[in-house]
Amino acid sequence: MDGKKDKAQETEVAKITAELLKSRTGEFDLESILFLKLRGLGIYDLGCVGECMNLERLDLSGNNITNLTPLSSLRVLLTLNLSANRINTLEAINTCYSLQSLNVAGNLISSIENLHCLQSLRNMESIRLNDNLYNYTNPVCKNSAYRNVLLEMFPNIKVLDGERVVGRGSELYQLCKDIDDTIKEGMARNGQAVEVAECKPWVEDGYWDIKRSSNTIIDEAYKQFNDVLQECRLLNSRAAHAIAQTERALAAKTQPKQYSV
Repeated sequence: MDGKKDKAQETEVAKITAELLKSRTGEFDLESILFLKLRGLGIYDLGCVGECMNLERLDLSGNNITNLTPLSSLRVLLTLNLSANRINTLEAINTCYSLQSLNVAGNLISSIENLHCLQSLRNMESIRLNDNLYNYTNPVCKNSAYRNVLLEMFPNIKVLDGERVVGRGSELYQLCKDIDDTIKEGMARNGQAVEVAECKPWVEDGYWDIKRSSNTIIDEAYKQFNDVLQECRLLNSRAAHAIAQTERALAAKTQPKQYSV
């Protein structure tokens, strides 16, 4: 009973405080914190997180955040996960000059103009506004031009919305997309609704997370590898579903007609 109560209290954090950060990390000084995961705690006020001046990786996904102003002082931040919040502007993080990876899927960013403020982040290598796996998106993703805008803004970008756009692996993503599109087109021609079977994870959540690693590059590589596995698993499920439907349709056509006497 006490365990359930503690878990319920954990999800009711409204504001980030020094006490919360110290209890989570075991660090005495906020400036000593390098990695911080505050996922799904109901946070809407970032409080003193900006005092973690040496923070390199920050996960604030699954909260109720709208104001990013406290993040503007995090000049050495490399990886930032803000997915599944209520953010409609990213202007406050345009001074996080070291940022290499940004995830803002599942927010309220409405237009391409809201993305121009990120132009100062010249080290950006990975950015995500849309995540089909978790059904996270942004209103701006309805405008297909947003991808080209981001590619022009960040000439060194390697991964966009979880898909490698340059380097090894980009061909695999393109192949998977082509197969997926072909399956959908074939099903549409046959008048069949495109359904996605539920995918069960191969491993438990967090299995691929790096434990106590200070190497951000390796950490990001593991995350990208996990994304590839998840996309392949989803594609395999779709293909299996399409094959099963096709086999049933062919079987129905080859069965001899029966006439009643």
